[in-house]
Amino acid sequence: MLTVRALLDDPSLELRLLHPGASGALDAEVLWVHNTELGDPSPYVRERELVLTNGLWLAETSADGFVASVRRAGAAGIVFGLRTRTPSTPPELLAACVAADLPLAEISTRVPFTALTRAAAAIHAEQRQGILLGMVRRGDALASAISHGGGPSGVLEVLRGEHDLPLAVVDRTGRALAGVPLAPEQLRAVAAGLARRPPPLELDLGETERATLFLVGAAGDVDAALVCLRPARALSRTERDALDQAARFLSLEVAKRQAVQAIELRFASELLDMILSGPQRAAELPGRLQAFGVDPGGELAVYALACPGADTAVPPGLAEAVADFFLAESTAAVVAGGSHDVVAVFTWQRPEAQLRATGTRLVAAVGARFAGRRPVLGIGGVAADATALRQPLVRSREACRVLVRRGGNPEVATFGELGTHRLLLGLQDPETLRGFADGVLGPLRDHDRERGSELVRTLRAFMANDGHWAATAAALFVHVNTLRNRLVKVAELSGRDVARTEDRVDLYLALEAEEFES
Repeated sequence: MLTVRALLDDPSLELRLLHPGASGALDAEVLWVHNTELGDPSPYVRERELVLTNGLWLAETSADGFVASVRRAGAAGIVFGLRTRTPSTPPELLAACVAADLPLAEISTRVPFTALTRAAAAIHAEQRQGILLGMVRRGDALASAISHGGGPSGVLEVLRGEHDLPLAVVDRTGRALAGVPLAPEQLRAVAAGLARRPPPLELDLGETERATLFLVGAAGDVDAALVCLRPARALSRTERDALDQAARFLSLEVAKRQAVQAIELRFASELLDMILSGPQRAAELPGRLQAFGVDPGGELAVYALACPGADTAVPPGLAEAVADFFLAESTAAVVAGGSHDVVAVFTWQRPEAQLRATGTRLVAAVGARFAGRRPVLGIGGVAADATALRQPLVRSREACRVLVRRGGNPEVATFGELGTHRLLLGLQDPETLRGFADGVLGPLRDHDRERGSELVRTLRAFMANDGHWAATAAALFVHVNTLRNRLVKVAELSGRDVARTEDRVDLYLALEAEEFES
C-alpha cells in the first residue's frame, strides 16, 4: 500500500522526515502524489494525496495559509523539495505543519520529484499485482470450495483464512445458510431489507449493531446476502473486495441450489398428481417416493400448509421453510409447493394422535420465518402405505382451505374436526364433481354467455346472503323485483327452485363444487 512511510523507507528517494503528523498518519493510505506551486491548491488536491512543492508560493502567501489549504483539502502530507536557492526547509513551514499536525518531509536536491512519482507508481503497481494475485488465489479457493460441495460454509471458510470478520449468509426468507448465529429478529431484519427495492447496503440489526450487506443474486434477482456484522466504514478496501468476490461466488451456489430445488419441486408436484390420479398411476408412486428417501411401504402422513391474508398466494420460500423443518426433525419428506398451499408427505412411525403436536411445531417454525404471515395447517391423517395416500392428501388440502377461509382460527385442525360439507366434496372424484356442477349450472352459464345475463352471479349472491331478498338485491344494486325475475329464470333453466330446501341444497353444492374444482 502506498503510504508516506513506504516512501520514507526507500533510500533512493533521500527523504527526511521533519514532522510525523497525527498518530497513524505515516501509515495511512496515500491516494497519489500532487505537484503544486499554487498559494491555495485546495480546489485541485484530492483527499489523501501527498503534496509535492518547492515553495515557489512563498512569494505570494504565507506558510500558514498554504498548510491550511492543504489541510482543508484532506491531503496526506507535504514533501518539500530542496533547491540550491532553498537548501533547507523554511522554519515557518515546519512550524505550520506542526501546528496543523500534518506530516512533513523534505527531499534532497539530488532527487527530482519525478523519482518520487515513479516510486509511487511502482508501489501502486506492486499493490495492484498483489491484489490481482490475491483475487486469483481466492477465486481458485472459492471455486474449489463450491465444486467440492462446501456451499456457503465453504465460502466463509475461505474468507476466514484471510480476514477475521463476523460473517453470515442469509437468504431472502430469513433463513441462515451459514456463518455466525443471528437472533430471529436479526434474520427477519435481513429478510425485510432484501425485500426492499433496491435493497440497502447497510442495515441496523439492533440498537448498537450495524451490518454491511453484500448482495447475492441469481437469475437477475436478490436471493440472499453475505452479511458482515460491521459497518462499511470499518472495512478496509481489501476486505470489501474480498467480500464482493465471495458474494459473486455465492451467486453461483444460489443459482445451483435454485436449479436443484426447482427440479425437486417439479418432481414433488408430479407426485401429488400421481396420488390424485388414483389407480392409473399407482405403480409410479413407490419409485418417486423412494427418490426422496421416503419408504413407500410404511405408514405415511400428509400436511397441507398455507398463509391466510389479503394475498393468499404462497409466499416465496414457504416450501423451503417446510422442508427445513422436516430436515431438522430428521424425517424423510416430500414437500411440494402449489399456488395456494404447500403439501408435505412424510414418513410417520408414531401414534396418529401426535400429528397435531408436530403440526403445531411446524406452524411455529414457519411463523418465525415469515413475520406478519400467520400459517395454518390441515392434517390429513395417516395412510397405511403409498397406495392409500389419496384420501389423506385431499383431506389435508381441504382442511387447510377451510382454515384459510376462517382466517387462521384455529391454526391447526384435522379433517374430521372441521365438520364442513367441503370436506365431503373433497372426497369425491374430480370427474363426479365436475359433472354435478355442469349439470346444475351449465344451463345458467350458457344463458349468461348468450344473453349477457348474470344468473350465476345472482345465485351466488343469494346464497352468500343466506337467502335474504333485500340484502341480496342491495349487494347486486338491483330492485327486489329484478332479483325475483332472475331467480325465476334460474328455476326455469335448472329445474331447481330456491324456495325449496332440497333444491337450494343442490344449487349451493353445485356452486361449491364449481369453486372447489377451480
